Amino acid sequence: MDYNLTELPCRPLDSNKGTFGKILNIAGSKYMPGAAYISSVAAMTAGCGLVCLMSEESVIKAVSAQSPIITFAPLSELEEKLRTFTVLLIGCGLSTSDEAVNIFKRAIENSKIPTIIDADGLNILAKNQITLPTDTILTPHPLEAARLIGCNLDNVLSDTEKAAREICARYNCVTVLKSHETIVTDGEKIFKNTTETSALAKGGSGDVLAGVIASLTAQGLELFDAAALGVYLHGLSGDLAAKNLTEYCVTANDTIRFLPTAFINYAK
Repeated sequence: MDYNLTELPCRPLDSNKGTFGKILNIAGSKYMPGAAYISSVAAMTAGCGLVCLMSEESVIKAVSAQSPIITFAPLSELEEKLRTFTVLLIGCGLSTSDEAVNIFKRAIENSKIPTIIDADGLNILAKNQITLPTDTILTPHPLEAARLIGCNLDNVLSDTEKAAREICARYNCVTVLKSHETIVTDGEKIFKNTTETSALAKGGSGDVLAGVIASLTAQGLELFDAAALGVYLHGLSGDLAAKNLTEYCVTANDTIRFLPTAFINYAK
């Protein structure tokens, strides 16, 4: 089925930060604080009104030292915060420790809001029987996709569209199967991305994408539209960064830095 990307979310003048959505980002762990930083800053850069990073104390200290635009909350406030936020983003750098599994289960079981699951959240999901919220986006790379549907990597790589549809059917979700030609599907509609570059084959790229998708969701786009547009803008940002810095030298921070240019180009 042909699919035309949606327009960017509206930005009414009569607005406040609540107008553009609030994201609760449960991310990061002792050895992966960067994922929490990258996903949070990417979400803010993509237009949402507020990002609250919920993580362990060491991650909060590390990220707060790098960015003044993110708010923070301890994990003890998880259930309370879920009642007041627009979107849940969970999994970036979370780890798969026993504590992380417990946090993930608590968050998913209590989430009544659109939920984006990435990275270690997907690895936890693949190993546990967990009922997902009604509105969920999963963002696996091929190996994570193989774990989610219980097959080997070659099966996924041989037919990424089929694998993405199977994930949708199994988890009742929108799937973003990341590769050189990322597939976005809800099991019926499908979008194949064309803005891809080897510059994005770097650690942290998935965290940027998760943040952008969560941000567009928080701003009111439907899940499939947010996922497809997020994938396109993320790829375009990577492509723009590569043209300026070469495909060798682009980092996740550079992809975030070129997001505004990607938005400008898309809006033309």
